[in-house]
Amino acid sequence: VSFPWQKREISNFDYLMYLNTLAGRSYNDYMQYPVFPWVLADYHSETLNLSNPHTFRDLSKPMGAQTVERKRKFIQRYNEVEKNLSAQCHYCTHYSSAIIVASYLVRMEPFTQTFCSLQGGSFDVADRMFHSVKSTWESASRDNMSDVRELIPEFFYLPEFLTNANHFELGCMQDGTVLGDVQLPPWADGDPHKFILLHRQALESDYVSAHLHRWIDLIFGHKQHGSAAVEAVNTYHPYFYGDKMDLNNIKDPLIKSTILGFISNFGQIPKQV
Repeated sequence: VSFPWQKREISNFDYLMYLNTLAGRSYNDYMQYPVFPWVLADYHSETLNLSNPHTFRDLSKPMGAQTVERKRKFIQRYNEVEKNLSAQCHYCTHYSSAIIVASYLVRMEPFTQTFCSLQGGSFDVADRMFHSVKSTWESASRDNMSDVRELIPEFFYLPEFLTNANHFELGCMQDGTVLGDVQLPPWADGDPHKFILLHRQALESDYVSAHLHRWIDLIFGHKQHGSAAVEAVNTYHPYFYGDKMDLNNIKDPLIKSTILGFISNFGQIPKQV
């Protein structure tokens, strides 16, 4: 049986939204917001070459395994956990959470207020704020062991979230840079509309269409948990698997509230589709 998506009758964007909805994710819940993949790895070229496979992120691997060195460190963590921690997993942080969603959309209301309330009433330290697509990719794919974030749908259709049209005072980074609009890759020519246009073209490209099912397996499919997840370097803290934890059977109110707090702050694995 050939499905409409395989026959390219619906776009990759629409198919991902459909899967997110099936998995119980929605714009109405920051804790279970629709999750979309990073599709590009090139945020430095003057022009974007969508016919070159090296332009793209490896969709068969989670964000924690995008480089050989990073993957090795997370496997090492998984193997060492047995000795000292109760929960054996590769990642103690998640690829989608309320704070990640709000941080991406912080330049637009009502997300500005949401972000501040999640941060205890104010903006975060400027250097930790979302300010550059390139540096966020580098953090999530290579540099920061506590950052494995993926993207949200807005990266593929909403240029407004990339500009500080409301003139919020987001602070000043240690190198003196005042935070304003999000810094875009050179190929976007400083134009949020061009960034969204090219980013959407990348999502709908032949390369992504041919490899997207591998990312879907990691996020929504059989590589979500169990031995397939271990093999794919794709296991998260047990608390993130909300539907696998029967909260009704947990009698201790402190443990229950801890787990619920954990899920709300750090994210939740989608229901398996």
